[in-house]
Amino acid sequence: MNKLLPALVLSFSQIVFIEAAQALHVDPGPRAATPAPSIEAPRDRVFRGVMTLDVDASDTVHKIIRVRQSIPVQKSGHMVLLYPEWETTSHAATQTVADLAGLSIMAGDTKLEWQRDAVNPYAFHITVPKTARELKLDFQILPASRGLSPDILKLQWSKLALYPAGWYLRNIVSTASLTLPEDFQFATSLDSNTVNGNQISFKQTSVEKLMDAPVYAGRYFKRVELTPAGAAVPVHLNMLGDSEAAIAITPEFLARYQSMVAAVPKLFKGQPYPHFDFLVTLSDTIFSGGGAEHSESTEINLPADFFSNADAQLRIASLHPHEYAHAWNGRYRQPADLWTPGLNMPMRGSLLWMYEGQTEFWGRILTSHLGFMTRQQSLDALAMDAAFVSARVGRQWKSLQDSTIDPIYMAGGKAAVRWRDWQRREDYYVEGVMLWLDVEMLMRERSSGKFGLADFAGKFFGGGKANSAISTYTFADICKGLNQLVPYDWATYFTTHLKAHNASHALDGLTRNGYRLNYTDEPTDYFTKMEVDAGATDFSHSLGLTVNSKGVVNSVAWEGPAFRAGISLGARLLNVGKEAYSDTVLKQAIKAAAVSKEAIELTFMADGKTRTVAINYTGSLRYPRLERIPGTVDKLEGLLSLPVYVGG
Repeated sequence: MNKLLPALVLSFSQIVFIEAAQALHVDPGPRAATPAPSIEAPRDRVFRGVMTLDVDASDTVHKIIRVRQSIPVQKSGHMVLLYPEWETTSHAATQTVADLAGLSIMAGDTKLEWQRDAVNPYAFHITVPKTARELKLDFQILPASRGLSPDILKLQWSKLALYPAGWYLRNIVSTASLTLPEDFQFATSLDSNTVNGNQISFKQTSVEKLMDAPVYAGRYFKRVELTPAGAAVPVHLNMLGDSEAAIAITPEFLARYQSMVAAVPKLFKGQPYPHFDFLVTLSDTIFSGGGAEHSESTEINLPADFFSNADAQLRIASLHPHEYAHAWNGRYRQPADLWTPGLNMPMRGSLLWMYEGQTEFWGRILTSHLGFMTRQQSLDALAMDAAFVSARVGRQWKSLQDSTIDPIYMAGGKAAVRWRDWQRREDYYVEGVMLWLDVEMLMRERSSGKFGLADFAGKFFGGGKANSAISTYTFADICKGLNQLVPYDWATYFTTHLKAHNASHALDGLTRNGYRLNYTDEPTDYFTKMEVDAGATDFSHSLGLTVNSKGVVNSVAWEGPAFRAGISLGARLLNVGKEAYSDTVLKQAIKAAAVSKEAIELTFMADGKTRTVAINYTGSLRYPRLERIPGTVDKLEGLLSLPVYVGG
């Protein structure tokens, strides 16, 4: 009781001081702001009624999407409506409420005043009248060119709806309707109720499922079945492009897709979806690159010449099996700390080395098995992965485990990574390939070849059937699953790798496979094609820089030869010695320096000034490739052909 007296006296003193100051017209100083109304946390409870969403995406001229929404009232009084901020596919708060405009909320004939939360701009406070049974919302989404062009629409429901705070999204039932531009055809994993021209209504579903089921639509559209007619679980390939030529898939590529949808379910022992839709854009107008995973569909965005230009396929060849594999690792089974009941709660990615890392591993392995790459290209891609991992000097201060937090503060343009080998950014993708390659071989060694990673994948991600509920997993679950097949101290193994500050064990997986990373003075064909795709010549492993077609330095290796000589990002190379800069001239100078042991002279412009520096590099041109370790067994051969895994 006595402990409260000083606080009471202080409070009284403050009151006396403020009153006295007011009497003397003296400013008593800052006061605490009135606390804002709280935002109710989501609870797993029943939501009465059905939320409706009516979306008009037909305005391809202004690229404005108009939305009308109804939300059943659960109780009168204070209520908060939330606009989704976090995206499952990016593991981060990458949605922007800045695109929402013109918000109007009606309760019957009464227009309600809303107040945006002063701290959380994604939250809108309203007071619901006692007589209100339903709220009517009217607003616009201003996407400019994002997701909408004269010929293509990429629509994510999470960008088009508000929802009431206080409920799990899986407990809110919704119906949606969509008006498309004239002459557009559409694809989605949602089940349609009616289709009348360019107007579609979809069957009732949960808000959670709605927001996990994007709609792709376009003027140039083609749909092909990837599974045999009458298949119990049909899989469709839906292609949208800038032209008919863009969606003209070759028989060879179609065969790869068909092989993939047969092989991957065998690998993961089941299909946790009633049907599956690949949503693929082939466009230079709306091309954003990359893909996104969903429970019953996947988004894959490709350049318009993807099917006609074989070299353009290589850089993102593993994207197709990667995103498909996420239907198991990521959607059906999801890291426990990454799952949230709504889209306005922080997601935590401590297991992204499993979620993304193992998925990337399967993407690499499946590209060879399915014909997306030749076996040699797959080996050369692994060589580049190994070089990437071994050159990650940022590991000295930033562990792989710390990199799993990167999406929260780096994704969606939040941070420009200028010195990527030092800063690191989401390295769990490529480093995950090397990590799981080592796990695969370690399992084989300790079980005398009886078990491998595919056995783990089948048991850990298998068993799912149509409309399976999300099942979460933890670090302990991963270790337990591996231990059931191959007893080992997996917890210590992963902890050691995840917290390492050197690369001493980073390439153990290659060694166990009978290979090692080497550098030669001639690039592999795959390396050269990656340079063309990137639009830059790669001297990363020699001088420590990459240079684009205009002679501008795109990247500089941290503390590498170019870095130490004083060359930085954005410098424009002018001369090599007395000759005008070209990639060929610089390569010749490096070769000459390897013989003469003399420094390489480079003249460049940076910050408006011209400088000449001497780079003390007397090694050769260096390009990564894998070489066999004499006297060992080539275990990658079987892994890349994969017959033991998928019943081939």
